[in-house]
Amino acid sequence: MAYRKIVLATNEIYHVYNRGVEKRPIFVIRKDYLRFIALANYYRFSNCPVKFSHFKELSMQERESILNRLENESKKLVDIMAFCLMPNHVHFLLKQLLDNGISKFMAKITSGFSHYFNVRHERVGYLFQGNFGAVRIEDDEQFVHVSRYIHLNSVSSYLIEVEDLDNYEYSSFPEYINKKKGFCNTKEILSYFKNAQEYGKFVYDQADYARQLENIKHLTLEGK
Repeated sequence: MAYRKIVLATNEIYHVYNRGVEKRPIFVIRKDYLRFIALANYYRFSNCPVKFSHFKELSMQERESILNRLENESKKLVDIMAFCLMPNHVHFLLKQLLDNGISKFMAKITSGFSHYFNVRHERVGYLFQGNFGAVRIEDDEQFVHVSRYIHLNSVSSYLIEVEDLDNYEYSSFPEYINKKKGFCNTKEILSYFKNAQEYGKFVYDQADYARQLENIKHLTLEGK
């Protein structure tokens, strides 16, 4: 068993990432992406009343009622501050709110998603490549720059064009620029900017440079 090199401390923030085994795709169709996002939204809470497999079978009204109750009454394992899903890997910016919160959160969503993916796509075996990676955020500058790195991942990897970033639905960036509602805690990062538009400019201004870095080699992940 591989052991984690760093301690995941409560009230600290981490860039967390994982990828498909042998760098294989973990998202094949749109429904895969949406399923993973729904799992993350649900399992960020510590006291989910039912398994997600049962939760998803409820009516929309019942699901909304449970999520509202969890939001108002339940403690969270993590605050999701940013995320981006790519065809063969995922990025999160997470603040751990309870002891072992990040590990529990990641275990629940990867286990639940792996079961769903294997059934839907008729495969067996591990889907994710071992333990997730985690890098502790050391200061404010790193905090905002990692959020930008995460939000630009789909552009720097040439998955989409720069002009499509606003509408990349498998990322929290549309939440940050008020294009859609979501479940991320955007307040802390946006507090460093005058408004959402300024944060959007902060991200877009780095898009070309991010692609140049991608062409050289990845700096944040250990060789995606």
